[in-house]
Amino acid sequence: MSEEKVLIMGSGLPGMRASLLLANAGKTVYLVEKLSNIGGDAIKNEESFPKLECSTCMVAPTQQEVLHHPKIKTMTLCKVEKITGKVGKFNVSIKKKARFVSETDCIGCDACFPPCPVSISNEWEENLIDKKAIFVPCPGSLPNVPMINTEHCLHINGKKKECKACVEACMFDAINLDDKDEMIDVEVGAIIIAIGSETYDVSTLSQFGYGNNPSVYTAMEFERLFSSNGPTKGELTLRKTEKEPKSVAIIHCVGREEQGYCSGICCMYSVKHAHFIKHKLPKTKIYNIHTDICVADKTYFNFVENFRDKETKLIYHSSMKDLKVEKNGNGLSVNYLSGLGAKEKLDVDMVILASAMVPGEENKEISEMIGIDLDNHGFFMTKKDMVGSVESSKEGIFIAGCAEGPKDIQTSVIQAEATVSGVMKIFE
Repeated sequence: MSEEKVLIMGSGLPGMRASLLLANAGKTVYLVEKLSNIGGDAIKNEESFPKLECSTCMVAPTQQEVLHHPKIKTMTLCKVEKITGKVGKFNVSIKKKARFVSETDCIGCDACFPPCPVSISNEWEENLIDKKAIFVPCPGSLPNVPMINTEHCLHINGKKKECKACVEACMFDAINLDDKDEMIDVEVGAIIIAIGSETYDVSTLSQFGYGNNPSVYTAMEFERLFSSNGPTKGELTLRKTEKEPKSVAIIHCVGREEQGYCSGICCMYSVKHAHFIKHKLPKTKIYNIHTDICVADKTYFNFVENFRDKETKLIYHSSMKDLKVEKNGNGLSVNYLSGLGAKEKLDVDMVILASAMVPGEENKEISEMIGIDLDNHGFFMTKKDMVGSVESSKEGIFIAGCAEGPKDIQTSVIQAEATVSGVMKIFE
């Protein structure tokens, strides 16, 4: 049996919760995150349902506790390259990408950003704004230490070796342009996979006009648009303009038929978005266009009922394949079939697409590397013969959160706590 050490892949709320529970129980935790910051997608949200709590206020204390816990080794910009062995003794090889900025010397003053001559699209901000080649994903990122994009840094990619603008701007000698990737080998007794999920690529569904019309947004784009630490500091204006939308259509279930399942949270965040808009723009008309309303428990039901017809009008449509979004002058037209099969049209300024949650691109690679099963949708499979199981098909490896399938924050955290119970039994 290895010393009581655990590998956790993914630093969203489930990964952080599991890390803290295990660390507080005296276990050593290697928390591996491929991004430069921890916290997952939850920190992209302004508020979380059903209580509409400030997401940053909810997550930041956990992030700080994780980063400062002596038993948690937080490994950002890291990717698990190889896992061998069995329960009690897994050998793990981790590739740590060079950050080029010292996590101990940097004080997060941001003085290195303005001098950088390179601007690139900021994927963390859903490409709504640009970032420099040296950057943090967004204000409030933790750890608050920049990284350098090697593909676009003029010095590192060799296009302008003499460029050291960021180095010259740093008063603390925290930037090392000669930093290198490294491999780290660890031995652990158990593994928790909590890498989350992704969202359906709505650009593949041409009927919604995403990518062709700037007034069509994904749900996550809207989250960042509304967020106070987002690209517009929370100002609700249409893309490429300073115009406020006077009418908004939120379309549910985008990608559901293609994926073959309901993601279970889209109705809730769609109603939340309606609340956001009404809070900022009280005169704006808001429509939630749906085929089903899926709310899992009494709390969620009450959340939807409280906003029904007060802040948003719910409109039923009978056929997703017949729903189309088209340009109409300076606005948009949403064409759909009513419950009676009649053709209807709704003119709006903005459309928000509530898209399905889908498996992460890394799932297949990880399943083959470790030797665990995926379900027929591509999520990590748990044992079929156990209700509520968090055990993968291989002993000693557990699954938490949206890596196992679509779910909300509360359920993801509960599942993470269940994985800790399984890990603790291994070390008994």
